[in-house]
Amino acid sequence: MRFTLNERVKYTLSEDDIPTSWLNIAADFGGTAAPILDPATGEPVSRDELARSMAEPLIEQELSTEPEFEIPGPVRDIYRQWRPTPMYRARRLERVLDTPARIYYKYEGVAPSGSLKPNSAVPQAYYNKQAGRTGLVTETGAGQWGTAIASAAAMFGLTAKVFMVGVSFRQKPYRRALMEAYGAICSASPSPETAAGRAILAEDPDHPGSLGIAKSEAMEVAWANPELGYTRGSSLNHVCAHQTVIGQEAMAQMALADDYPDIVVGPCGGGSTLAGMCFPFLRDKLRGGREIRLIAAEPVACPTLTRGRIAYDHSDAARLTPLSRMHTLGHRFVPPPVHAGGLRAHDSSPLISRAVENGLMEAVALRQVAVFEAGIMFARAEGILPAPESSHAVRAAIDEALRCREEGRSKAILIALSGHGHFDLAAYEKYLSGTLPDDEPSEEVFQQGLDSIPQLATL
Repeated sequence: MRFTLNERVKYTLSEDDIPTSWLNIAADFGGTAAPILDPATGEPVSRDELARSMAEPLIEQELSTEPEFEIPGPVRDIYRQWRPTPMYRARRLERVLDTPARIYYKYEGVAPSGSLKPNSAVPQAYYNKQAGRTGLVTETGAGQWGTAIASAAAMFGLTAKVFMVGVSFRQKPYRRALMEAYGAICSASPSPETAAGRAILAEDPDHPGSLGIAKSEAMEVAWANPELGYTRGSSLNHVCAHQTVIGQEAMAQMALADDYPDIVVGPCGGGSTLAGMCFPFLRDKLRGGREIRLIAAEPVACPTLTRGRIAYDHSDAARLTPLSRMHTLGHRFVPPPVHAGGLRAHDSSPLISRAVENGLMEAVALRQVAVFEAGIMFARAEGILPAPESSHAVRAAIDEALRCREEGRSKAILIALSGHGHFDLAAYEKYLSGTLPDDEPSEEVFQQGLDSIPQLATL
């Protein structure tokens, strides 16, 4: 394999280039957004109800159709610790694939917690501190969000309680240890600590858990103590907005490369990574910019966008959350225990769902073994072992690059590499030993989940 010395591989920005605002793609969807509904009345939920668990600035961002929100100075100062993040040209991967495609990746694994999640954890901690709360409570799948909240809480002198999906709690013990190192208390969900958790354990003492169940437990604890602020790591509008620092930086870095992506690929569970990378490019397209394909890569084990239904549904299993209009597999859907814990979400972001519904974004569902194959290929070519979630985007990008080879066409492909896989080595070990399962839910499991979606006349 031969390299040319003048081939640039890394594109960096200065601290002065950190974005000064978060973008709100809701402003580009006709100035309207589907209302969040009270499940008891079917009417739009009140701000007072949202205030039970959210700080006022976060409520404003959640409901707003303003085009952008200013990033507070204290938040931007903390961002300086790892932002701007680097973008790379994957030249070695291109050579391995023998593709004419130009592959780039924006790497968020340089953040202190190893993923993109602090981009929203820091502002949520900041706003809750400003609101006078003394602690944070949240749920986490694979642990990236819980780790980010634990770190952000420590920065602002807050306590942190994290309910981690049980299967990931057991698969990734060092994620839990890192949260505890930051000062958080981490419990496996379902847990005996809440009514929601006890109800699940009574039905199945060995239940693997789900993000929906962990959300129920976290909200139950937050509602019982007004000193605690409940935080969400994905799906919600304000979280998607916070993550747009990624795509804004990537646009500037693509300009440094004198290129523009034909295809942008991101992993999708709740949707924060995908939104963070894609929404700035989507805004550019909607405002007369270049045509671009935006691809959501999700697991076959939890194919929310490819097999889910557009409906009003709860984001949690115990139905404590209000109803949002989104792609959903049903709040009672429990996916197989695949290792991409951050993608085991029965629901996707309402804004991502709107983009897919309107044909502005497409989705692909990928099998676990093929995803890990791509992660290993990427690691051996580029030297970075992606998190299983990120490897979904890598797999989809490799498939597009191979299509370019077959067609003899050169396209620019940009990957949202959301974090590293250093805490996922047990999963990679299973792949390398040939023992990694390729689980897919049965039709019965899919139907049970879909049957749990509330029957509302308004969609």
